[in-house]
Amino acid sequence: MVAIILQKRFQFTRAEYAVSAAVVLSMLLLAFAVVLREEAALFKNTPEAQAEAPDLSLATVATKPEPEPEPASAGSRPSTASARLLRALRPPPRGEDYTILQALVSVDMLLLFTATVFGVGGTLTAIDNMGQIGESLGYPQRSIATFVSLISIWNYLGRVAAGFASEALLARYRIPRPLLVAAVLLLTVPGHLLIAFGVPGSLYAASVLVGFCFGAAYPMILAIISELFGLRYYSTLYNVGNVASPVGSYILNVRVAGRMYDREAARQGAAAAVAGKGVTCVGKRCYRESFLVVAAVTVAAALVTLALAWRTRAFYAGDIYARFKEGSTEVNGNGNGVGEEAAVVDAKEQPPVRHSAADGPSRTGGPIGSN
Repeated sequence: MVAIILQKRFQFTRAEYAVSAAVVLSMLLLAFAVVLREEAALFKNTPEAQAEAPDLSLATVATKPEPEPEPASAGSRPSTASARLLRALRPPPRGEDYTILQALVSVDMLLLFTATVFGVGGTLTAIDNMGQIGESLGYPQRSIATFVSLISIWNYLGRVAAGFASEALLARYRIPRPLLVAAVLLLTVPGHLLIAFGVPGSLYAASVLVGFCFGAAYPMILAIISELFGLRYYSTLYNVGNVASPVGSYILNVRVAGRMYDREAARQGAAAAVAGKGVTCVGKRCYRESFLVVAAVTVAAALVTLALAWRTRAFYAGDIYARFKEGSTEVNGNGNGVGEEAAVVDAKEQPPVRHSAADGPSRTGGPIGSN
């Protein structure tokens, strides 16, 4: 970010560009070095785990034959189509694997989809129109290019910060992730208001707020989908979350901001509009009303997300990763890489030792010196 801002203000030589590129490349390779180190550690542990793993013998377990279904009585009636549909739509507990239909008709998905449409859609409206906003407020082209760079940089920082912060707050304080999404959406509102009122020099701060909040909210929304509705159909539900953003962008960007901008531009140059020529709107009024609307619907989206946080507070108060831990316990039940089922089979293979009163005390449990 510092390099991009400086190159907008100053002229650099070829050697200075080479030095800055080398610094950026080395910083990128640091993350790759961490991955290599972890892979090397896993590779070292793999042969040891294979050497310590005992041989497992297959055991045949006798299964009881399934009882034949009883014939239906004369009084019983087959379930209707509506009853079968209601059973299919009945959602499982939160965190379990929902079907696609169960997730789409659930109240949680409806709340999350609404918050994404109007919350993330508002940030996309600001991002898509940032160049034209800067032009209408009289910023030079160099500053407009800086706004675009700031949005991209803080978008990345928002994604990284939201991932670490939301996971840490959830693990330590059991703060629901939808509550953090609501806080991020409320943080976006000052950015929209700065654009609406056109305070001199405020687009720098607005670019930072909008870019950071968009980057922070979007990954948390997708994480909420995986946590509430499971991972079995996550690829499809992921796209459901993705489609909410262009829907919100169309509503707020095209139907609201675009129409209000064209109306103000036509008012400023009625003759050019009648002739069919393009008109550029100039002044604070170009985006004032539209971004006041965007700020209002963003507050509404935050309230919807608060309702989702209230509904899911019990789920996030518990261990949302419990089912994954149970799965790993079944695989490594006795600590040596052998599951609990194998331990039960070994116990069944050993015959029990019986003692009678005539045999006297056992050799292992009798007093010392009894022989």
